[in-house]
Amino acid sequence: MTTLAQVGLNTASLASLLFLVAAGLSLTFGLMRVLNMTHGSFYLLGAYVGLTVWRTTGNTPLAILASSLTAAVAGGIIYWGFLKRFSVLDEMPQALLTFGALLVIADFTMWRWGADFFSFPGPAFLRGPVELVGGISYPKYRFFLMGSGLVLAIGLYLFVARTKIGALVRAGVDDKLMVQALGINTPMVFLGVFVFGSFLAGFAGMMGAPFLGINPGLDFEVLILAFVVVIVGGVGNIEGAFVGAILVALIDTATKTYYPELAWFSIYVPMAVILAVRPRGLLGRGA
Repeated sequence: MTTLAQVGLNTASLASLLFLVAAGLSLTFGLMRVLNMTHGSFYLLGAYVGLTVWRTTGNTPLAILASSLTAAVAGGIIYWGFLKRFSVLDEMPQALLTFGALLVIADFTMWRWGADFFSFPGPAFLRGPVELVGGISYPKYRFFLMGSGLVLAIGLYLFVARTKIGALVRAGVDDKLMVQALGINTPMVFLGVFVFGSFLAGFAGMMGAPFLGINPGLDFEVLILAFVVVIVGGVGNIEGAFVGAILVALIDTATKTYYPELAWFSIYVPMAVILAVRPRGLLGRGA
């Protein structure tokens, strides 16, 4: 029973982290259909900047804000300077351009912060364990991560499904000319959403630091995880990313607990199966 409870708690905390990581990509790739390979770079760059601010000031909220804003500014520069000239159908130029930016950011972070592994303990009041029934001890920060992931999921769903901006983005992707004919400045709307998606990547970088640490190469790992979550859940909606995060976390946690020798590829098997049976993902919309 203790092992099963641990699997459940680890699944919930990992799913929350995966959703935080994939949330920004759900907007830029899932909603806007921009193939953004720099998502993991924004995560890592934001985490490094946030860590630097935290070491300088000792202020965790300020570090999280700095992490998020740094990623948002980087995203705005890349989108406005380069990506806006491509249509949503130009996946190859998008992929090549953003992959090049990924390499540039990776080299910059390596030059600035080196190849060392950094840890971030999180806020002082969230350190240490919580004692649960049955003698289970679980870190406070992971409960905070669960709550943060749930709040973000609800907020993003309401933003996309219930706000005018969310409707404009969906309409602009589906029929850009019609939306522009109505007098809507679609480039600015898309810029705003891309910057917000980058902001979320930077936010996830600092939120995930106590969980994953901060080190070179994490940008690629985060990018792959985010794409797996979005693709499994279904491109085009936030709830799909939420479901995908839970499924991927459950499979990964259960495999590491009961079949650790299979853990290194366990999350890719369900992705392959789901894409073979349902190419649009579990909750993906049709074209």
